[in-house]
Amino acid sequence: MSALRLSPVVQSLKPSATLAAAAKAKDLKSKGINVYDFTLGEPDFITPANVRQAAVAAMEAGHTHYTPSGGIPELKKAVCAAYKRDYGLDFTAAQVLISNGAKHSIHNVIASLCGPGDEVIIPAPYWVSYSALVELTGALPVIVDTSEASGFCMSADQFRNAITPRTRLMMLNNPSNPTGATYPVDQLEALARVAVEHDIPVLSDEIYEKLLYAGAGFRCFASFGADVAARTIIVSGVSKAYAMTGWRIGWTIGPVEVIKAMDNLQSQETSNPCSISQYAAVEALNGPQESVEAMRCEFEKRRDYVMGRMRPWREKFGVTFAEPGGAFYAFFNVNSSFGKPLAGGHTVYNATDFCTALLEQAHVALVTGDAFGAPGYVRLSFATNIETITAGLDRIEAFLAG
Repeated sequence: MSALRLSPVVQSLKPSATLAAAAKAKDLKSKGINVYDFTLGEPDFITPANVRQAAVAAMEAGHTHYTPSGGIPELKKAVCAAYKRDYGLDFTAAQVLISNGAKHSIHNVIASLCGPGDEVIIPAPYWVSYSALVELTGALPVIVDTSEASGFCMSADQFRNAITPRTRLMMLNNPSNPTGATYPVDQLEALARVAVEHDIPVLSDEIYEKLLYAGAGFRCFASFGADVAARTIIVSGVSKAYAMTGWRIGWTIGPVEVIKAMDNLQSQETSNPCSISQYAAVEALNGPQESVEAMRCEFEKRRDYVMGRMRPWREKFGVTFAEPGGAFYAFFNVNSSFGKPLAGGHTVYNATDFCTALLEQAHVALVTGDAFGAPGYVRLSFATNIETITAGLDRIEAFLAG
């Protein structure tokens, strides 16, 4: 027997469903097939010019060496200034950790707070990596199902009822991937009160905080008072708002002792985030913000177009959905199509089958809701140009029509 044995936890680990769906689409593209790809949660815009120029300037200035493991002081200062400017919140540099993207930040939080036997409350639908990152620590994800009728928002009572003596953390994503759900401010505050009442730390993933649409409100979770802030670990970054996914810069803001523990962990795992990316992120936060609003407006136009196309599907095909208030996703229920002949003679029985048949028959790539803890649903990312969206929706509609 080979000595190269994989650990049990890695053997049980599944690949990211979004990346797997994107890989299938890319494979078809490599064969010369025109695929309408709506799998990745990545803005299609190029990083703003001032940010790109700042990266070049950083290289020319020789900022190409190791930095402190938790990030350069200039970027920590910029993060603090941004939260003061945008939310009126006062943080110190000691409360900030810069990491290799928000996913890395989330891992740092969970690995620093959770261990075998602990429980982590996660509202479903949830981003695919949440449960996997919890399981890597030996902790148990406690999934709380939300409904389309609720706008996919967990209630305070649901949160309270999920708490046990082993609860170590609650993970919240607002606005949400995959649903685009945005929590009403009063409902968010009610969750904050439960967290204080039961002394439960909250990881508030706010990576889509700048991508909000008409009628949607937003409050940073830490803004509901000092008692809430003391139990809140904010995760965000530059990937979505500034179209900087490839630069890999995320951050965590939280109590000093937690941030120090995460810095110790990061120093052993990755050392510092990319030095050039950090200087670029300083410019993103400190520089002109017009590009953020311009991209948000374009996403809102796309959201409005997608919703306008999909609303007739409710009556026509039995497709249901809650309209997104943020992010750039349409999340819709296709279980009315299960067990019925679709285009090309396909008959599907779950959302994963639906996505596979849609890709093979119509050459449209979506992500199955099975990966998000939401059987029967599929996710479409409208972070692409309107021409692609139009053609892709045409093909989905023809597929549903059979």
